Amino acid sequence: MFILQARNLKKHFGDKPVLEDLSFDLNKNDRIGLVGANGAGKTTLANLIYGDIEPEQGTINRNPQMRIGYLLQSVDYTVNDDKQLSAEFLERASELGLKKVHSWQEERFAHLSGGEKLKIALAQIWATNPDILILDEPTNHLDFQGVNWLINQLQEFNGTVILISHDRYFLDKTITKVFELDLGKLTIYNGNYSTYRTEKQNRYEDQLHQYDVQQKYKAHVEGQMTQLQQWAGKAHRTMRDQEGFKEYHGVKAKKIDKAIKSKMKRLNQELEKNKVEKPTEEKKVRFQFEASKKRGKRIIEAKNLTKKYASRTLFTNSQFYINHGERIGIIGPNGSGKTTLVNMILGDESITFGELSKSDTLKIAYLSQDVADMPLSQTALDALHLSEKEKLLQARTTLANMGMNADKLEQLIGTLSLGERTRIKLTNMLISDYDLLILDEPTNHLDLASREQLETTLSEFTSSLLIVSHDYYFINKLCDKLLVIEDNKIKRIEMNLEQYELKKKQQETPGKQQIEEELLLINTEISAVLGELSLLTPDSEKYKDLDTTFLSLTERKRDLMRQIESL
Repeated sequence: MFILQARNLKKHFGDKPVLEDLSFDLNKNDRIGLVGANGAGKTTLANLIYGDIEPEQGTINRNPQMRIGYLLQSVDYTVNDDKQLSAEFLERASELGLKKVHSWQEERFAHLSGGEKLKIALAQIWATNPDILILDEPTNHLDFQGVNWLINQLQEFNGTVILISHDRYFLDKTITKVFELDLGKLTIYNGNYSTYRTEKQNRYEDQLHQYDVQQKYKAHVEGQMTQLQQWAGKAHRTMRDQEGFKEYHGVKAKKIDKAIKSKMKRLNQELEKNKVEKPTEEKKVRFQFEASKKRGKRIIEAKNLTKKYASRTLFTNSQFYINHGERIGIIGPNGSGKTTLVNMILGDESITFGELSKSDTLKIAYLSQDVADMPLSQTALDALHLSEKEKLLQARTTLANMGMNADKLEQLIGTLSLGERTRIKLTNMLISDYDLLILDEPTNHLDLASREQLETTLSEFTSSLLIVSHDYYFINKLCDKLLVIEDNKIKRIEMNLEQYELKKKQQETPGKQQIEEELLLINTEISAVLGELSLLTPDSEKYKDLDTTFLSLTERKRDLMRQIESL
């Protein structure tokens, strides 16, 4: 049963068509991932569904009593005092890790991190109990705890969910249908993100095969017509040269001309009726890094590293190192100090205590998560300081390979989207020579195709990578080592994220031997209790206490037996 029905939606911005003739239904409990390249119209469609903008053509039928919760991509949220005090809001905020939000003063709310702002906004939206949730890039500033919380909550949410996200892990865990926007058109796929990618590739290969078959058939018919045209020409020449056979060859030439026209008509009709367009191949984004091989093995080393603020300790007495060519992911909860550590490595943040040594000739490139720090009144060309003809050509080629027109270099940065600004920053790195790339949430504003291609290219990068990311697939694929910030310590872990989480889970979950040892102790206690009970009468007070203990021990025994069976 649909709760919203859209028919023949059309939307332009200026002369540019964004959405063309879109029709779809939203059903109760749909889990939809809205995907497409940057600028494909995802946010525009979300705003149409929400009711912030109206279509130029077409209709949207929705229940006027229906509540829609909409999380915008921006995290510049304000806190509503009424919702802040509600029990529902406090519960949601606590589940997101903001356990002391009820005691925060006004000053605390004025200095929220990006992740804290996002969690506050999510808690506010959830507290309204909406019928439809529209979440635009909800995982951009969430730590892994927050992402897993959101996945679990969406699975339990009794309503319709529309997700605009470039986080493939998050989409795989939450959606059952994909709405893909491409060149203003909407294509619907069933399944999660991985299923969609497989089905899209299958559809592309099938259409390409049909197109090739059609082209071969067309070439075959055109070859026949060419042969007929040659025969007709010969018949016309013979008719002119041989007067005695004029009538015969004239009839023959007319028959051939008629056959050519008939074949051409049938070919055009068939092509018009069953025309197969050549499928558009997904644009490949080619990143080009040139690795330096001039550095020594150990490029960064920390000893007893400590960072404190007036009343807060981020990490203390921490040791770690980074070798040349290693790919290391930095993970930890929001506010644990990941970005602070990056700034310390860059030299932009002071060290409270300890040492942080770097190779003297180490050349570092840093991509920050805040693309708003670019000079908005400058053109991209000016911001990149490109004056050499060769560098300018490289920049134009790189932008084109990333799906951006080269004329974007001439535009003011303030007119570019967040994704386009990220690509401008990446361009500056791609055309330079660095020993260490530090990427702070590099995929936040990249579309899905760009994320996957960036993974492929960085996997071939031979210098060092240091990555802060909440994109599970991205960091798990690229980083085979981790710097983990937890319990106010930075620890170097010699495994990837998936292996690390599995190990933690195993440590948190008792092993079979540990369970069997506890079961042995429980059996011993049960025997002792039964022995004492046999010496007492049921009406005594001690008998009642021991009977309660016996019931508790037997329940624990059954629980341990179930755990053993599940292993």
